[in-house]
Amino acid sequence: MANPVLVEVLRGAAVESFHRGSVAVVDADGATVISLGDIERPVFPRSAVKAIQALPLLESGAADAYGFGDREIALACASHSGEPEHAKLAAGMLDRAGLDRDALECGTHWPLGEAATIDLARSGAEPLQLHNNCSGKHSGFLCTCRHAGIDHRGYVDYGHRMQAMLRATMEEVTGAIHGEANVATDGCSIPTYAVPLRSLALGFARMATGVGMGLERIKAAKRIFAACMAEPFYVSGTGRMDMLLMQAGQGRIFAKTGAEAVYCAALPEQGLGIAVKCDDGATRAAETIVASVLAGLLASDDGLRTRLSELAAPAIRSRRGAVVGQVRPAEALTAAPD
Repeated sequence: MANPVLVEVLRGAAVESFHRGSVAVVDADGATVISLGDIERPVFPRSAVKAIQALPLLESGAADAYGFGDREIALACASHSGEPEHAKLAAGMLDRAGLDRDALECGTHWPLGEAATIDLARSGAEPLQLHNNCSGKHSGFLCTCRHAGIDHRGYVDYGHRMQAMLRATMEEVTGAIHGEANVATDGCSIPTYAVPLRSLALGFARMATGVGMGLERIKAAKRIFAACMAEPFYVSGTGRMDMLLMQAGQGRIFAKTGAEAVYCAALPEQGLGIAVKCDDGATRAAETIVASVLAGLLASDDGLRTRLSELAAPAIRSRRGAVVGQVRPAEALTAAPD
């Protein structure tokens, strides 16, 4: 059975394209609040689970040992735009652990931020590992290894102790198996695991509430969410959706995108976790879906709902800047229960 159409793309008044997808909203006890499409189908969460992957950085004591504050913790959860502030902070994290960019095994790419790419190209420089959108996460992994006395070389490999630590953490938080039967390789070279969308939503509900976690993990999860919501620029970058959602929420919304149109979010006040997957991998659709779902769940706050609804329905503009269309939630999404 096909997933429902959740997003429509208008050109003029006509629907030019549409996107199918699935949505899971779950509470920390595992009760399903919203279910659209097939939420049991395994998906690769990609970068959407970086906040869960950051738990060992705090639980090991590495974050405190190296004096990391909100910005460093947020960057450890980031898919950043490669702006100068991002690259500099990642380098600073490594320096505190006695390492440099050559220790990073994430590879290189031009910054995700257009302005950052233009500035870097104009300077005549080439992109470094630090510009990789995952350099903060990898810096966190390296710092965890150094603090724990683990040889960091090969830390991206399935058999490395760092990856074993991450597998155990992901399994405990999401309740889903992470092993050789469902593993593939992410764009930054670490393992990624296909798990049910519902399990991802459950994991973020647990992160938001601490249900099912030990005291140290509860403290670490709370600190991670607080850091990301306080410093959303370091989770994403100028004008990007993670930043815009968390700025709008002012401490009430955690949100994190992932490649191939996966999006995860949490509402700590309500104890809810949210996971979204757009079938065709279109990020614009996943952004509309998650903003629309958040708007519905936060309907009691008129101002916040209005802002989230605006983010859920961005204009499409011509090359001259004229509004020629719109991306908008489809009826199946707007009819979802609040």
